[in-house]
Amino acid sequence: MKKLSAVTKGLFLFLVSFGSVAQENIQRKLLEQSSYKLEISNTKTSNIIFPYAIVSVDRGSAEILAQKATGVENILQVKAAKTGFTPSNLSVVTADGKLTTFVVSYVENPSSINLSIDGNAKSREDNIFLPKENINEAEVRKYAEYVFQNKEYTASYGKNNNGIGLNLKGLFIKDGILYFQFKVSNWSNISYDIDQFRFFIRDQRRTNRTASQEIEVLPIYVNKEPNRVVGRSYDIYVFALPKFTIPDQKYFAVQMMEKDGGRHLDLKIGNSKILRARPLR
Repeated sequence: MKKLSAVTKGLFLFLVSFGSVAQENIQRKLLEQSSYKLEISNTKTSNIIFPYAIVSVDRGSAEILAQKATGVENILQVKAAKTGFTPSNLSVVTADGKLTTFVVSYVENPSSINLSIDGNAKSREDNIFLPKENINEAEVRKYAEYVFQNKEYTASYGKNNNGIGLNLKGLFIKDGILYFQFKVSNWSNISYDIDQFRFFIRDQRRTNRTASQEIEVLPIYVNKEPNRVVGRSYDIYVFALPKFTIPDQKYFAVQMMEKDGGRHLDLKIGNSKILRARPLR
């Protein structure tokens, strides 16, 4: 009986030890799966798109510069403050309560400048449209300001929803950059708080048998953050986007959503309007 007891005790200790090691391996595996490698430089801005709004950002080093993109809550822009910094980490908490971590290192020419994290914590790079060439930010700001001041509006094209109007008033092009001039009108007495202002290339028709693909076009520059349009007023916004044309059976969609409200607008822009963009001198 004593021998049996000793064997049983030894087996119990073995199982406990094995279980602890297995649990440690599982925790390590989960930790590895939840971390991403992020390469950044001081000459290009990397963009990380999350499925939910960003709640908080923690940088492991001051050499990592991070900010939310203007006008949206789910896009984080990351850049290096200087060349050759020591690898560090970046932690992001989103509104769904999830923590996503990145191991950040400096690379002079990153292999990719955009990363999309879907709801299953997988990275995607095939549903984002960004320019591959370097952008002269000073030039973009200058032309965006010129477009903002432009009063020679084109024929109004837009949509209305319960006292809120979204109109494309001007479309220009310069050096491979499209400048969209939008007017957001509020004819109601209730302020309109803009939650999202986003751009997509979407399929014309969606069927149950065919999987639809949606490509998000990220702005290069916005003249000011779309925030609030008070009652009985309007505001003008200029978005600089990388040049594109729209394939057959697709269209360009402008999505504007109200924060804590239902006055959402989805403006459909065809390829013919894109092709009529006026050149800037």
